[in-house]
Amino acid sequence: MTVSVGIDKIGFYTPDLYLDMAELATVRGEDPNKYLIGIGQSKQAVIPPTQDIVTMAANAASQILTPALKAEVAMVLFGTESGIDNSKASAVYLAHLLGLSPQTRAIELKQACYGATAGLQLAADYVRVHPQAKVLVIGADVARYGLRTAGEVTQGGGAVAMLVTANPQILALDGVSSYHTEDVMDFWRPTYRTEALVDGKYSTNVYLDFFKTVWADYQQQTDRTIADFSAFVFHLPFTKMGRKGLRQILPEAQPDQQESLKAAFEASQEDNRNVGNLYTGSLYLSLLSLLRHGQLASGTRLGFFSYGSGAEGEFFSGILQPNYQQGFDDATLTTLLAQRKRVSVAEYEDIYRAQLSNDSRDVQLPVGEETAQYYLAGRRNQQRQYREQ
Repeated sequence: MTVSVGIDKIGFYTPDLYLDMAELATVRGEDPNKYLIGIGQSKQAVIPPTQDIVTMAANAASQILTPALKAEVAMVLFGTESGIDNSKASAVYLAHLLGLSPQTRAIELKQACYGATAGLQLAADYVRVHPQAKVLVIGADVARYGLRTAGEVTQGGGAVAMLVTANPQILALDGVSSYHTEDVMDFWRPTYRTEALVDGKYSTNVYLDFFKTVWADYQQQTDRTIADFSAFVFHLPFTKMGRKGLRQILPEAQPDQQESLKAAFEASQEDNRNVGNLYTGSLYLSLLSLLRHGQLASGTRLGFFSYGSGAEGEFFSGILQPNYQQGFDDATLTTLLAQRKRVSVAEYEDIYRAQLSNDSRDVQLPVGEETAQYYLAGRRNQQRQYREQ
């Protein structure tokens, strides 16, 4: 008997500050609709210096891990392109901060925005061989392009945490996927830079080309068509990009299905529109947004397009489970997003510049107003000081 494997639980965290995109457009001398409609973003998460990928991952994971589940986690796979150390994995910091067992594998994965998908697929393969195991998969990043740059409107940050198990509550992954890799210079960040380099128009074209390629290959492998899907979930560095992707395949559907697929996409982009770019976590925030805001029937198939610049793309699918709504805490997520504080453009710029310096100095961060369970207190003796409250 084949055991189903997939996403059992999912949690999300972003800090309690945001920037209004219409205000940013006005201050930058742009038409607000260029950001609100042309890019498809309304709000952007602002990451204070007291939060980094490790603390955000811990805050997301704490939503889904009970003490009993922590004891059962066999492996942590941490997808990120915002690594804090060139040697030590962010997953090791996270495992310690969460109090996981020392008998836990902890690994960091990097391929731009694709890292969390690599983690999900590796986790699923592991659980298929070890059905009693539970794997924690993280996608956490801080998207930074720089102040007054073309990419400024597609910044953001946060973390998604997923528990991968046998007989999952949310999504059972299909065994077949299609992936494609090319050496493409559409987006990269050399080790000497804190902000990414990007050719935005070129990157969008590569994203769309990769989607067409892996979608066609997936169909060839499975003999499935668009009629077999109730929704498509996209990596959304900005929501307009996923909309363009969906439009490429909509003509393959009948008119009534086209309308339902468009409605599902609107649900899947709702939370991303109000958080911004999560890099590795973006696809999975889109999934969570679809689960929270969409009209979904259990037993239906969802399609996923994951993309990481540089470049790697994958199309995979899964079956929505009967009790999927029990796999996430909708009330907590609603409160998290609703109670954020709006900051001015000037405040956002100050926070952007206040990130932990890229040197060896001891730093004590202003933690007095930090509300998150896990936070970064500073740096001492060239070691980050993580705390729980």
